Amino acid sequence: GLSNQANYGRSFAPRGRTPIIPRPAARFSQSMISSLTNQGKLRFMVHDGKVNSGVFIDFCKRLLRDADTPVYLVVDGHPCHRSRATKEFVAATEGRLKLFFLPGYSPELNPDEWVWKNVKHDRIAKTGVTSKDDLKTKATTALRRLQKLPHLVRAFFQDPNLAYITA
Repeated sequence: GLSNQANYGRSFAPRGRTPIIPRPAARFSQSMISSLTNQGKLRFMVHDGKVNSGVFIDFCKRLLRDADTPVYLVVDGHPCHRSRATKEFVAATEGRLKLFFLPGYSPELNPDEWVWKNVKHDRIAKTGVTSKDDLKTKATTALRRLQKLPHLVRAFFQDPNLAYITA
C-alpha cells in the first residue's frame, strides 16, 4: 500500500535553525497489487481500500483472461492469498492458475518488492502528494512507466535472491 505519510530524508535550514518540513494534515492511502515476469511484463491494479480475497481474485481473473497458458503466481503470506475463497477460486480454474507460497517473512524473495521500491521510494517519495486522487495518479503513472520499461523489470530479477525464479 501507499500512504501520504512522508518518509523524510535530509533537509536544509540556516545554521542554528531547525528545518521545518510541512506535511499534509489529512491521511490517505491507496492499495496496489501487481504481477511481473522475468521477461519484463508487469500487470498491476491500484485499488481504493484494503486488498482482500475479492480484490485478489478479481486481479487473478484479469491475469487469466489475458493468458493463453497457465498462470503461475509466487505469492507471499498475505491473508487474501491463503483464504478459503482464494483456494476455492484456484481449484475452480482447473489448473489454469497455480499459487506458490514464499516462506514466512521473506521480502528478499519477492520480486514485487522491487516494484514497490521503484514506485514508492524512487518515484512518489520524491514528489509532493496533495490529495488521495493525486496519490492514485502518481502511483498509476509510476506503474505505467515501469510497464513501458521491460528492461528495468527484467533487471529486478538480477537480484541473487531471485535466482530461484530464473533457474
